[in-house]
This record gives sequence, structure tokens and C-alpha cells, in this order.
Amino acid sequence: MERSGIITFQGSPLTLIGPALRAGDRAPGFSVLDGELKPVGLKDFAGKTKIISVTPSLDTPVCDLQLRRFNAEAAKMSGESAVLNISMDLPFAIARFCSSAGIDRVKALSDHRDASFGAAYGVLIKELRLLARAIFVIDRSDVIQYVEIVPDITNHPDYDKALSAATKV
Repeated sequence: MERSGIITFQGSPLTLIGPALRAGDRAPGFSVLDGELKPVGLKDFAGKTKIISVTPSLDTPVCDLQLRRFNAEAAKMSGESAVLNISMDLPFAIARFCSSAGIDRVKALSDHRDASFGAAYGVLIKELRLLARAIFVIDRSDVIQYVEIVPDITNHPDYDKALSAATKV
């Protein structure tokens, strides 16, 4: 399924692959890789509130700040919450970035292998094979409570709105 007219890159339109998920939808399963190349999926966070921060590439200023912001926020959360960052970056690059940036609260994961997350959550950019900047908040029962797909991938998401949604779950 291809969807256009949803996001741009510096004003140029892009195409998203996958469904248009909304609050109330059941969160789809996915398989991504951690820094040790081990598969990780939604089921690994069962029973927790999940904030999924989606970034195009950690080697860009907005993505860097987005991950750092969620890392700081995750430090304030209880163990009943999981904060994930998913990008198409290689697992080795993610591990290097997190190590040098002191990212220790967010689980930074890679969708590079087969774009399982991007296709399931409707944020895979056809033209770039990157993920659109987005935030998903998923409750303990794996129901989506909040979705934000940022209209231009060079802009920041609404952190406060996403965090507020997570505290209500």
C-alpha cells in the first residue's frame, strides 16, 4: 500500500509504504535488530507502555536531538515503560552513536534488514528507503494510543504531546 501527500523532505513530496495507523488500532508486530544483531520485536516489551520514536538517520541534527530528548525523558519513567528509537541505520552505527552520545535509557534499534517496522507502521519512505519521522505511543495491551507522523522529515515531532499521551496510558 502506497500513500502520498503525507510527508515531504524540505518541501518535496515523498511516498509512504504501509498502512495509515491510528489511535485505537492494534499495534502490528515487527522484527528489528539491536546493536548485537539480535532480533527484537513488539512482543519483547509485552505488558509495558511503549513510546516508539522513529528517526530517518541518527547522523542528522534533528534525529540526534530527538534521541537525546527521549533518552532524558526515559530516565524519568518507571520500569513499566519502554522507550524505543527505530531507524534504518546499521546496528553498528547505532551502537557507536549511542555509546558516544551517552544514550543509555532508550533502546535504539535498526530496521535496515527488511524494513519490517517501517512497512507495518506505514512509515517506510519509498524514495529514500528511510523511515519517516514519527512517534507512536502503545499501551500495555498493544493498542496504539497516539500517532504523529511529522509532515516534513526535517522538523521535530511534538515531544510534549507524545509524552503527555504516554502518561495517560
